[in-house]
Amino acid sequence: MLKALSASCLQGQLQKLTAKFPAHICHGGELRSPLLRVLGSLRNSNSRNPNLYKRVFFCSESGDRSEPVVQAEAKLSESGDGSKSSSAIVPTNPRPEDYLTVLALPLPHRPLFPGFYMPIYVKDPKLLAALVENRKRQAPYAGAFLLKDEPGTDPSLASGSETEKNIYDLKGKELFNRLHEVGTLAQITSIQGDQVVLIGHRRLRITEMDKSYNKDDDVIKATSFEVIATLRDVLKTSSLWRDQVQTYTQHIGDFNFTRLADFGAAISGANKLQCQQVLEELDVYKRLKMTLELVKKEMEISKIQESIAKAIEEKISGEQRRYLLNEQLKAIKKELGLETDDKTALSAKFRERLEPNKERCPPHVLQVIEEELTKLQLLDASSSEFNVSRNYLDWLTALPWGNYSDENFDVHRAQTILDEDHYGLTDVKERILEFIAVGKLKGTSQGKIICLSGPPGVGKTSIGRSIARALNRKFYRFSVGGLADVAEIKGHRRTYIGAMPGKMVQCLKYVGTANPLVLIDEIDKLGRGHAGDPASALLELLDPEQNANFLDHYIDVPIDLSKVLFVCTANVLETIPNPLLDRMEIIAIAGYITDEKMHIARDYLEKTTREACGIKPEQVEVTDAALLALIENYCREAGVRNLQKHIEKIYRKIALQLVRQGVSNEPSLVVGVKIEGPDETKLRSVYGSSETVVEGETKIDAEPEEDIHHEEASETSMEADRIQTDLPADQPLDSKDKIETETAQKTEMSRTVEKVLINTSNLSDFVGKPVFHADRIYDQTPVGVVMGLAWTAMGGSTLYIETTQVEEGDGKGALHITGQLGDVMKESAQIAHTVARAIMKKKNPDNPFFANSKLHLHVPAGATPKDGPSAGCTMITSMLSLAMKKPVKMDLAMTGEVTLTGRILPIGGVKEKTIAARRSDVKIIIFPSANKRDFDELAANVKEGLEIHFVDDYGQILDLAFGGNQDTEK
Repeated sequence: MLKALSASCLQGQLQKLTAKFPAHICHGGELRSPLLRVLGSLRNSNSRNPNLYKRVFFCSESGDRSEPVVQAEAKLSESGDGSKSSSAIVPTNPRPEDYLTVLALPLPHRPLFPGFYMPIYVKDPKLLAALVENRKRQAPYAGAFLLKDEPGTDPSLASGSETEKNIYDLKGKELFNRLHEVGTLAQITSIQGDQVVLIGHRRLRITEMDKSYNKDDDVIKATSFEVIATLRDVLKTSSLWRDQVQTYTQHIGDFNFTRLADFGAAISGANKLQCQQVLEELDVYKRLKMTLELVKKEMEISKIQESIAKAIEEKISGEQRRYLLNEQLKAIKKELGLETDDKTALSAKFRERLEPNKERCPPHVLQVIEEELTKLQLLDASSSEFNVSRNYLDWLTALPWGNYSDENFDVHRAQTILDEDHYGLTDVKERILEFIAVGKLKGTSQGKIICLSGPPGVGKTSIGRSIARALNRKFYRFSVGGLADVAEIKGHRRTYIGAMPGKMVQCLKYVGTANPLVLIDEIDKLGRGHAGDPASALLELLDPEQNANFLDHYIDVPIDLSKVLFVCTANVLETIPNPLLDRMEIIAIAGYITDEKMHIARDYLEKTTREACGIKPEQVEVTDAALLALIENYCREAGVRNLQKHIEKIYRKIALQLVRQGVSNEPSLVVGVKIEGPDETKLRSVYGSSETVVEGETKIDAEPEEDIHHEEASETSMEADRIQTDLPADQPLDSKDKIETETAQKTEMSRTVEKVLINTSNLSDFVGKPVFHADRIYDQTPVGVVMGLAWTAMGGSTLYIETTQVEEGDGKGALHITGQLGDVMKESAQIAHTVARAIMKKKNPDNPFFANSKLHLHVPAGATPKDGPSAGCTMITSMLSLAMKKPVKMDLAMTGEVTLTGRILPIGGVKEKTIAARRSDVKIIIFPSANKRDFDELAANVKEGLEIHFVDDYGQILDLAFGGNQDTEK
């Protein structure tokens, strides 16, 4: 530890010094300048030396004081003009001028400037004890000197801890040589532990005095003004520096040239060596120049920083401004109660939507929803994952988990509803009533998969709607015709852009219940593309064993579809894959016979169409004969869709005819208007936009008034209403001034239109020429011609098979086939030719007809493709009729496939073929024995008046067709 001892040698005459100061400095015998106060305190002790000297001694404090004392002469730094004011930051009592012995403290990092605080840590216990002792002895001052860097070392590479360690290793003269010559007289303001807080008062130099300067020098003034201007610009960029100025001026006083230089250097960002150079410089002008360089460099750094900040701000200002505005908008809306935070609002909406079904919702679904809600709160609202999670929660919470509609198990009510909507279809209605009865006995109903198959227009889709109404279930329909993407059934993965759940999940969200009736239309027309096989995807949906845990790819949570009633529709069953067909209960709807179509047309189609066209029942009459002709000659299809179209066509033409006759079913608006003029009285009856002007007994049709009179006419009409309302019923009207308003009403109501009658004579005027003619071409079929029965997409029809002999000669037996037949019918013709030859050979071995005849078999009409395994019996009978030269019985039709041994195989479409036979006035029908059960299930009105024979061998057909006479003519 070094101790600096100051010994003063006062020389000169103090009177000469004090005489140099102006008179205004002194007041009341006291010196106002601190420097003068110092001089005044020293004048009594020594007045011979005009210059003030201090000698600072550095001695070792090692304990035994054996080391020699190093003495150096130093002057107390004063301001050059001799008028410096010493105003300390903290009160100093006693003042620094009163003590000439101070401790020298080495500073390792930065010098201490006058007017600034600096905390230092004193690790040497002896030095710390000496400082504490001096403070107790009312000597709270020390000299602070910056420590020079060790020779040969890079100051930038030396760490602070190493520098502090080196300080305490230095002793005596070695330490003195390492100290800079100029330091700062510092006041010890506080000691807390090993921390000593210093505040600088003035410079301290070991050997020299401060150099004086002329405060009126123009160069110094100009330099100081430049420093002030530069500092002003620098202070604009930092609020911290502005606080430094306020603190400095508050505790130190006003700025002068020296303080200005010290302040600029102290607040600059210069390194310690540059700051020390400013501190050591005693020439005020040079000190100002050095400070000006430092603050100019600080200004350039500030400009660079400002340009960098401006560039970055311009880059992000757009997005930041938008973000800040959005946040402010949210805060404003939240304060006003208009809107909560987006995430909070979404979560609240989803929880509110889930609340009604929360008790019935499965636990695994609730767990997934809670996890997604937590995830939603952690995601950024602008991220794509946020939208995916939001949409997923939207679907999850919108599904009716465990929400079932109350079913109605009233069988009588269901029977009434089904009969109201559809006529006939007894087997379909019976199956639905069975389903309802089971649900009533069990208390709940499990979903079933029903497939309604039949031709177009028979009402398959409308049956599904009626079933839903009868059961009090929600109804949803979607068509899978042409569907080639599995995602339409099973949904997309959520990671895909535009992902959506499948049709079944969409259905549940739409209907809002977990037990709707879902109609899957056109299931026989499923497609198959690159996106998978939808028919296979439907297996999980329509399998009663699997749909209790149906898994949609998008929802990814098992959904219970076991309570859903599935109704599928198909035109043909052959195109439905067998695994899918096996999971459905098939209900065939063959079509309607003529009687059923008559009832449907009268009770349903005609009534609905009449109401849709705005025609009253008393304005039109369609006779039964006309309706029958319409069904037989225009609408022979199995369904009634085409019949509905023709009925609509008839009623549209009737509506046009009624309108052309001037009939309007809307009530006419008749308003009596009394207009009194100077010479005459008129009554105008306004009918909408037209007028009728009545003058006395003459009625004149006038044109509507111009638009400019519309307001006047309205006011007049309102006045007339008031006048007519006020008139008593028995008050007589003056023939000249008032005219009865009933005249115009009676004239309008007198127009009558005759009822439009539709009968067979004028039916073609409404629907055109007949499309179909009678299937029966022959009243009595000639030799070689037999009537067969066929199934078509339109229901059933009769067709003739004709055989004729083309050429005769030995060994010319052959068969030629025409009629656009398919491969199956071509094979049937070959089989029939072989079986006919065998029968002919067995019955009449001497008849060589088939061996020597080239036959031509034709099935009209040739433009219609035909195929199917049910024409073998008819072909054999046609060939045998030609060979025996004997026609078959009248009013006979047959169907069935035959084997080479003559066995009769069962066929399909029994109802359609029976209906076709009735349409052609066939009285006798031959069916295979295996189809007896199908025929017995037909309605009584279908079987009425028919003679049915069931056969299992062709020999029975031979007896029935030719009346038991098998003798052949040679």
